[in-house]
Amino acid sequence: MITLFTFQLSHVELLLLFTVALLIGMGKTGVHGTGMAAVPVLALVFGGKLSSGIMLPILCIADIFAVVYYHRHANWSHLLRIFPWAALGVFAGTYIGDQIDDEIFRFIMGFTILISLSIMVWQERSRAVRVPNLFWLAAVLGILGGFTTMVGNLAGSMMALYLLTMRLPKLEFIGTAAWFFLIINLFKIPFHVYIWETITFDSFMIDMITIPAVGLGAVLGIYVVKKIPETYYRWFIIATTAMASALMVVL
Repeated sequence: MITLFTFQLSHVELLLLFTVALLIGMGKTGVHGTGMAAVPVLALVFGGKLSSGIMLPILCIADIFAVVYYHRHANWSHLLRIFPWAALGVFAGTYIGDQIDDEIFRFIMGFTILISLSIMVWQERSRAVRVPNLFWLAAVLGILGGFTTMVGNLAGSMMALYLLTMRLPKLEFIGTAAWFFLIINLFKIPFHVYIWETITFDSFMIDMITIPAVGLGAVLGIYVVKKIPETYYRWFIIATTAMASALMVVL
């Protein structure tokens, strides 16, 4: 066992922590789905609720890497439309997440991801059917995104669904998502610190040692995205989301 601040981790658990940081870094720079796959892995080490607090600063670090590289490609009209609803979802997630246990949490997350994935596939196979850019779409997906990001750091599928519906190009998709998650994740920190108490000085210091792994993952993500043609990127997002949801159900 290795003692890191107040945490006792085995060598395997420490390896899983760095693997999670690597996956999150890749996910934030465009390899969508790897960040979702990291959620159940970290939960194996720290448990469901505590792992969400430990993961949040890692996500913020990765968000900074993503914004630095993709900041010019953000579509702010979509961001301004969805932010208020996402904030409302965070408030709801803060309250409800404090009332549910890990099994219910896993069921909600798994169900949400599978439904989202089904809609993504339906939209891609029915290109003639385009969901219009309506008020209700931003409202529903924004609230669901805020809720899922608060209770499990799993808003990736909601945001991906919204941005895929808007038919954004590859770089604009990544840049818009990067800014959304940086702002919403920073917004969540006080709730984790003062209400859930899942972020402490010791957990924050644990997160700081993962910065090299996050940076490496971010660089790998940028490299992988450059190799994926624009026409295949949408299906790539759907495929990696499917793999991540399957991993969550299994674990």
